[in-house]
Amino acid sequence: MNKIKIAIQKSGRLSEQSLDLLKEAGISLTNGEKRLISVASNFPLEILYLRDDDIPQYVADNVADLGIVGENLIMEKAFTVNKVLKLGFGRCRLSLAIPKNEEYLSEQYFNGKKIATSYPGILRRYLESKNLSAEIHEISGSVEIAPGIGLADAIFDIVSSGSTLISNGLKEVEVVAKSEAVMIANQNLSKHKLDLIEKLMFRIRSVQTARSNKYILLNAPNNNLQDIIQIIPGMKSPTIMPLADPGWSSVHSVLKENEFWEIIDKLKDLGAQGILVIPIEKMII
Repeated sequence: MNKIKIAIQKSGRLSEQSLDLLKEAGISLTNGEKRLISVASNFPLEILYLRDDDIPQYVADNVADLGIVGENLIMEKAFTVNKVLKLGFGRCRLSLAIPKNEEYLSEQYFNGKKIATSYPGILRRYLESKNLSAEIHEISGSVEIAPGIGLADAIFDIVSSGSTLISNGLKEVEVVAKSEAVMIANQNLSKHKLDLIEKLMFRIRSVQTARSNKYILLNAPNNNLQDIIQIIPGMKSPTIMPLADPGWSSVHSVLKENEFWEIIDKLKDLGAQGILVIPIEKMII
């Protein structure tokens, strides 16, 4: 049987999270940390461990069928691949930063400046969209030291927490783009491989849905039951079971992670007690 090949980072910020996602999706892999290839034992799939910069090209050239890579790399070189799914990790932003003691009023600051970056394509398009003229210095690695050594007046780079900027005496002044890990695919796959990929995506979506939801159990006074049901409607409707104590029911439902604390406060105001919140391992909808 033909296998689908997925390219992921051999090492780096996305590598571990990519492997964790596949494991949560039920994919059992042989140890490939010191190899170029790892084969799944329970799904027609193999992993290619590559440099992150090479992944989009391997997918575009049909060496790999799929790849997990940051959107920033796709934006930079505009590879001819399909974005299949956003994966929800590896979030960062591509930002302009300047020395912390510099006064900044608007993007006009960058007119006539020297900007160091590893992403000249994205930066060039941004400058053109703002009708700005700046000198771009393309460098790889340690972009944040460029102003300190006199190579540039500003930098354009990936920012996650911002701690690296601070430690190098810089401040973030403009967010140009946002990025996260995405699954990309070759544009000319066979029907057989497309069918396998859809099965894999089904598993991954189930993991993603579970991550963004919580299972909730609570005891509710019957006189407020209808109001509580309106707050936690669940996938279709909550499960409600009478308790041995008259006038009370047990309510089981699902909450979205980003609504959790606001809804918990409302439930408490309506008299809910014994509220339990449980992680969901998989969620099929």
